[in-house]
Amino acid sequence: MNWDDVRIFLAVARAGQILGAARRLELNHATVSRRIAALEESLGAKLFRRLTTGSELTEQGERFLTVAERIEADMIAARSEIAGESDDVSGTVRVGAPDGFGVAFLAPRLGALTQRFPSLSIQLVPVPRSFSLSRREADIAITVERPTEGRLVASKLVDYTLGLYASRDYAQKHGLPANRAELRQHRLIGYVPDLVISPSLDYGPEILPDWHASFAVSSALGQVEAVRSGAGIGILHTFIARMHDELVQVPVTPPIRRAYWLVYHESVRTLRRIQTVAAFIADAVDGKRSSFV
Repeated sequence: MNWDDVRIFLAVARAGQILGAARRLELNHATVSRRIAALEESLGAKLFRRLTTGSELTEQGERFLTVAERIEADMIAARSEIAGESDDVSGTVRVGAPDGFGVAFLAPRLGALTQRFPSLSIQLVPVPRSFSLSRREADIAITVERPTEGRLVASKLVDYTLGLYASRDYAQKHGLPANRAELRQHRLIGYVPDLVISPSLDYGPEILPDWHASFAVSSALGQVEAVRSGAGIGILHTFIARMHDELVQVPVTPPIRRAYWLVYHESVRTLRRIQTVAAFIADAVDGKRSSFV
Protein backbone atom coordinates (compact mmCIF):
# COMPACT_ATOMS: atom_id res chain seq x y z
CA MET A 1 0.00 0.00 0.00
CA ASN A 2 1.36 3.41 -1.02
CA TRP A 3 1.51 5.96 1.86
CA ASP A 4 0.92 8.83 -0.58
CA ASP A 5 -2.35 7.20 -1.64
CA VAL A 6 -3.36 6.87 2.02
CA ARG A 7 -2.46 10.52 2.61
CA ILE A 8 -4.63 11.56 -0.35
CA PHE A 9 -7.48 9.36 0.92
CA LEU A 10 -7.34 11.14 4.30
CA ALA A 11 -7.41 14.55 2.61
CA VAL A 12 -10.52 13.64 0.59
CA ALA A 13 -12.23 12.10 3.63
CA ARG A 14 -11.58 15.25 5.66
CA ALA A 15 -12.48 17.74 2.94
CA GLY A 16 -15.57 15.81 1.88
CA GLN A 17 -14.75 16.44 -1.79
CA ILE A 18 -11.98 15.71 -4.26
CA LEU A 19 -11.63 19.33 -5.41
CA GLY A 20 -11.19 20.61 -1.86
CA ALA A 21 -8.61 17.93 -1.10
CA ALA A 22 -6.75 18.73 -4.31
CA ARG A 23 -6.47 22.38 -3.28
CA ARG A 24 -5.16 21.48 0.17
CA LEU A 25 -2.64 19.05 -1.29
CA GLU A 26 -1.71 21.41 -4.14
CA LEU A 27 -2.42 18.69 -6.68
CA ASN A 28 -4.74 18.77 -9.65
CA HIS A 29 -8.20 17.24 -9.49
CA ALA A 30 -7.37 14.46 -11.96
CA THR A 31 -4.34 13.31 -9.99
CA VAL A 32 -6.33 13.01 -6.77
CA SER A 33 -9.10 11.08 -8.53
CA ARG A 34 -6.57 8.74 -10.12
CA ARG A 35 -4.80 8.05 -6.81
CA ILE A 36 -8.08 7.32 -5.03
CA ALA A 37 -9.03 4.92 -7.83
CA ALA A 38 -5.65 3.20 -7.51
CA LEU A 39 -6.10 2.82 -3.76
CA GLU A 40 -9.61 1.41 -4.19
CA GLU A 41 -8.30 -1.07 -6.74
CA SER A 42 -5.45 -2.20 -4.48
CA LEU A 43 -7.87 -2.71 -1.58
CA GLY A 44 -10.59 -4.24 -3.71
CA ALA A 45 -13.17 -1.96 -2.13
CA LYS A 46 -15.12 1.18 -2.99
CA LEU A 47 -14.10 3.85 -0.44
CA PHE A 48 -16.18 6.82 -1.61
CA ARG A 49 -19.66 7.44 -2.95
CA ARG A 50 -19.51 10.21 -5.57
CA LEU A 51 -22.33 12.72 -5.01
CA THR A 52 -23.19 15.99 -6.68
CA THR A 53 -22.20 17.75 -3.46
CA GLY A 54 -18.90 15.92 -2.96
CA SER A 55 -17.55 12.54 -1.88
CA GLU A 56 -19.05 10.51 0.96
CA LEU A 57 -17.31 7.61 2.68
CA THR A 58 -18.84 4.20 2.09
CA GLU A 59 -19.07 1.65 4.90
CA GLN A 60 -15.75 0.18 3.72
CA GLY A 61 -14.34 3.71 3.58
CA GLU A 62 -15.36 4.39 7.18
CA ARG A 63 -13.57 1.22 8.27
CA PHE A 64 -10.49 2.12 6.27
CA LEU A 65 -10.47 5.64 7.75
CA THR A 66 -9.66 4.14 11.16
CA VAL A 67 -6.78 2.18 9.64
CA ALA A 68 -5.53 5.19 7.68
CA GLU A 69 -5.51 7.43 10.77
CA ARG A 70 -3.51 4.77 12.62
CA ILE A 71 -0.99 4.69 9.77
CA GLU A 72 -0.86 8.49 9.81
CA ALA A 73 -0.20 8.48 13.56
CA ASP A 74 2.70 6.06 13.09
CA MET A 75 4.13 8.20 10.28
CA ILE A 76 3.88 11.35 12.41
CA ALA A 77 5.59 9.62 15.34
CA ALA A 78 8.35 8.23 13.11
CA ARG A 79 8.94 11.59 11.42
CA SER A 80 9.09 13.29 14.80
CA GLU A 81 11.63 10.82 16.16
CA ILE A 82 13.83 10.80 13.06
CA ALA A 83 13.77 14.58 12.71
CA GLY A 84 14.74 14.96 16.35
CA GLU A 85 11.74 17.10 17.20
CA SER A 86 12.36 16.27 20.84
CA ASP A 87 15.33 18.66 20.65
CA ASP A 88 13.31 21.61 19.35
CA VAL A 89 9.83 23.08 19.40
CA SER A 90 8.91 24.18 15.90
CA GLY A 91 6.11 24.08 13.37
CA THR A 92 2.54 25.33 13.43
CA VAL A 93 -0.13 24.55 16.01
CA ARG A 94 -3.72 25.65 15.39
CA VAL A 95 -5.80 26.12 18.54
CA GLY A 96 -9.58 26.26 18.20
CA ALA A 97 -11.44 27.82 21.13
CA PRO A 98 -14.80 29.42 21.99
CA ASP A 99 -14.53 33.15 21.36
CA GLY A 100 -14.79 34.17 25.02
CA PHE A 101 -12.00 31.91 26.22
CA GLY A 102 -9.97 32.29 23.03
CA VAL A 103 -9.98 36.08 22.78
CA ALA A 104 -10.29 37.14 26.41
CA PHE A 105 -7.98 34.56 27.95
CA LEU A 106 -5.70 32.89 25.39
CA ALA A 107 -4.96 35.74 22.98
CA PRO A 108 -3.13 37.92 25.57
CA ARG A 109 -1.03 34.94 26.72
CA LEU A 110 -0.02 32.79 23.75
CA GLY A 111 2.36 35.41 22.39
CA ALA A 112 4.70 34.69 25.30
CA LEU A 113 5.02 31.11 24.08
CA THR A 114 6.08 32.15 20.57
CA GLN A 115 8.67 34.47 22.13
CA ARG A 116 10.05 31.52 24.08
CA PHE A 117 10.13 29.33 20.97
CA PRO A 118 10.86 31.47 17.88
CA SER A 119 10.40 28.50 15.51
CA LEU A 120 6.90 27.84 16.83
CA SER A 121 3.89 29.36 15.06
CA ILE A 122 0.48 29.43 16.74
CA GLN A 123 -2.84 29.99 14.99
CA LEU A 124 -5.67 30.89 17.35
CA VAL A 125 -9.12 30.43 15.84
CA PRO A 126 -11.55 31.84 18.43
CA VAL A 127 -14.92 31.40 16.76
CA PRO A 128 -18.24 30.12 18.13
CA ARG A 129 -18.27 26.77 16.36
CA SER A 130 -17.21 23.18 16.86
CA PHE A 131 -13.94 21.82 15.47
CA SER A 132 -13.18 18.50 13.85
CA LEU A 133 -9.83 17.25 15.08
CA SER A 134 -9.96 14.19 12.84
CA ARG A 135 -10.37 16.49 9.82
CA ARG A 136 -7.42 18.58 11.10
CA GLU A 137 -9.45 21.78 11.36
CA ALA A 138 -7.52 22.33 14.58
CA ASP A 139 -4.60 20.61 16.30
CA ILE A 140 -5.87 21.45 19.79
CA ALA A 141 -9.46 22.30 20.63
CA ILE A 142 -10.94 23.85 23.75
CA THR A 143 -14.43 22.41 24.17
CA VAL A 144 -17.26 22.84 26.66
CA GLU A 145 -18.02 19.12 26.79
CA ARG A 146 -15.81 16.06 27.02
CA PRO A 147 -15.87 14.30 23.64
CA THR A 148 -17.24 10.76 23.72
CA GLU A 149 -16.37 9.62 20.19
CA GLY A 150 -13.17 9.36 18.16
CA ARG A 151 -9.55 8.68 19.02
CA LEU A 152 -9.14 11.81 21.12
CA VAL A 153 -7.12 12.72 24.20
CA ALA A 154 -9.13 14.94 26.55
CA SER A 155 -8.34 16.52 29.91
CA LYS A 156 -10.42 18.94 31.94
CA LEU A 157 -8.88 22.40 32.01
CA VAL A 158 -11.08 24.13 34.55
CA ASP A 159 -14.61 24.51 35.86
CA TYR A 160 -16.02 27.96 35.21
CA THR A 161 -19.13 29.91 36.11
CA LEU A 162 -21.49 32.34 34.43
CA GLY A 163 -23.75 34.84 36.13
CA LEU A 164 -26.04 37.78 35.56
CA TYR A 165 -24.38 41.18 35.10
CA ALA A 166 -25.39 44.74 34.31
CA SER A 167 -23.47 47.95 33.81
CA ARG A 168 -23.36 50.49 36.64
CA ASP A 169 -24.98 52.97 34.28
CA TYR A 170 -27.88 50.60 33.61
CA ALA A 171 -28.27 49.95 37.35
CA GLN A 172 -28.45 53.69 38.09
CA LYS A 173 -31.02 54.34 35.37
CA HIS A 174 -33.25 51.27 35.78
CA GLY A 175 -32.39 49.71 39.12
CA LEU A 176 -31.67 46.00 39.55
CA PRO A 177 -34.08 43.12 40.15
CA ALA A 178 -34.45 41.95 43.75
CA ASN A 179 -35.40 38.43 42.72
CA ARG A 180 -35.63 36.12 39.74
CA ALA A 181 -39.24 37.07 38.90
CA GLU A 182 -38.32 40.76 38.58
CA LEU A 183 -35.89 39.91 35.78
CA ARG A 184 -38.88 39.85 33.43
CA GLN A 185 -39.25 43.59 33.94
CA HIS A 186 -35.77 44.23 32.53
CA ARG A 187 -34.21 44.12 29.09
CA LEU A 188 -32.25 40.89 28.75
CA ILE A 189 -29.10 40.35 26.71
CA GLY A 190 -28.48 36.81 25.47
CA TYR A 191 -27.31 34.47 22.73
CA VAL A 192 -28.95 33.40 19.47
CA PRO A 193 -30.52 30.05 20.47
CA ASP A 194 -30.24 28.24 17.14
CA LEU A 195 -26.55 29.14 16.82
CA VAL A 196 -25.28 27.66 20.10
CA ILE A 197 -22.66 24.97 19.41
CA SER A 198 -23.70 22.72 22.29
CA PRO A 199 -26.92 22.08 24.24
CA SER A 200 -24.95 22.79 27.43
CA LEU A 201 -24.59 26.42 26.30
CA ASP A 202 -28.35 26.94 26.10
CA TYR A 203 -28.34 28.09 29.72
CA GLY A 204 -31.04 30.79 29.63
CA PRO A 205 -33.77 28.44 30.94
CA GLU A 206 -31.60 27.81 34.03
CA ILE A 207 -32.16 31.49 34.85
CA LEU A 208 -35.80 31.76 33.75
CA PRO A 209 -37.93 28.96 32.30
CA ASP A 210 -39.27 31.43 29.72
CA TRP A 211 -35.94 33.19 29.13
CA HIS A 212 -36.17 35.52 26.15
CA ALA A 213 -33.50 38.02 25.20
CA SER A 214 -34.62 41.31 23.72
CA PHE A 215 -31.10 41.68 22.27
CA ALA A 216 -29.28 38.50 21.18
CA VAL A 217 -25.61 38.39 20.15
CA SER A 218 -24.03 35.24 18.75
CA SER A 219 -20.71 35.62 20.57
CA ALA A 220 -19.74 35.74 24.23
CA LEU A 221 -17.64 38.88 23.77
CA GLY A 222 -20.46 40.58 21.86
CA GLN A 223 -22.76 39.93 24.80
CA VAL A 224 -20.19 41.47 27.15
CA GLU A 225 -19.99 44.61 25.03
CA ALA A 226 -23.78 44.89 24.86
CA VAL A 227 -24.06 44.66 28.65
CA ARG A 228 -21.19 47.15 29.13
CA SER A 229 -23.04 49.62 26.88
CA GLY A 230 -26.03 49.60 29.22
CA ALA A 231 -28.32 47.73 26.83
CA GLY A 232 -29.59 45.38 29.54
CA ILE A 233 -28.81 42.49 31.90
CA GLY A 234 -26.95 39.52 30.47
CA ILE A 235 -25.49 36.12 31.35
CA LEU A 236 -21.72 36.57 31.20
CA HIS A 237 -18.66 34.46 31.90
CA THR A 238 -17.44 35.36 35.36
CA PHE A 239 -13.76 35.43 34.35
CA ILE A 240 -14.53 37.97 31.60
CA ALA A 241 -16.95 40.11 33.61
CA ARG A 242 -14.33 40.54 36.35
CA MET A 243 -12.07 42.28 33.83
CA HIS A 244 -14.50 45.21 33.61
CA ASP A 245 -14.98 47.47 36.63
CA GLU A 246 -18.11 49.03 35.12
CA LEU A 247 -19.98 45.71 35.45
CA VAL A 248 -21.90 44.70 38.56
CA GLN A 249 -23.23 41.29 39.40
CA VAL A 250 -26.98 40.68 39.71
CA PRO A 251 -27.07 37.86 42.30
CA VAL A 252 -30.71 36.78 42.01
CA THR A 253 -29.87 33.24 40.84
CA PRO A 254 -27.11 30.72 41.63
CA PRO A 255 -24.16 30.78 39.24
CA ILE A 256 -24.28 28.53 36.19
CA ARG A 257 -21.44 25.99 36.18
CA ARG A 258 -19.70 24.57 33.12
CA ALA A 259 -16.21 23.28 32.25
CA TYR A 260 -13.55 23.72 29.59
CA TRP A 261 -11.78 20.67 28.17
CA LEU A 262 -8.48 20.55 26.27
CA VAL A 263 -8.64 18.02 23.44
CA TYR A 264 -6.32 16.80 20.69
CA HIS A 265 -6.23 13.83 18.35
CA GLU A 266 -4.40 10.73 19.50
CA SER A 267 -2.28 10.73 16.34
CA VAL A 268 -0.44 13.92 17.40
CA ARG A 269 0.14 13.04 21.06
CA THR A 270 3.85 12.34 20.37
CA LEU A 271 4.54 15.75 18.83
CA ARG A 272 6.47 18.01 21.14
CA ARG A 273 4.91 21.17 19.71
CA ILE A 274 1.45 19.86 20.62
CA GLN A 275 2.51 18.86 24.11
CA THR A 276 4.28 22.20 24.61
CA VAL A 277 1.24 24.28 23.62
CA ALA A 278 -1.15 22.04 25.58
CA ALA A 279 1.02 22.27 28.71
CA PHE A 280 1.32 26.06 28.34
CA ILE A 281 -2.46 26.48 28.13
CA ALA A 282 -3.01 24.19 31.13
CA ASP A 283 -0.40 26.08 33.19
CA ALA A 284 -1.87 29.47 32.22
CA VAL A 285 -5.33 28.35 33.31
CA ASP A 286 -3.99 26.83 36.52
CA GLY A 287 -2.35 30.14 37.45
CA LYS A 288 -5.70 31.95 37.14
CA ARG A 289 -8.00 29.16 38.35
CA SER A 290 -9.66 31.27 41.03
CA SER A 291 -10.86 33.83 38.48
CA PHE A 292 -13.01 31.23 36.70
CA VAL A 293 -15.35 30.49 39.59
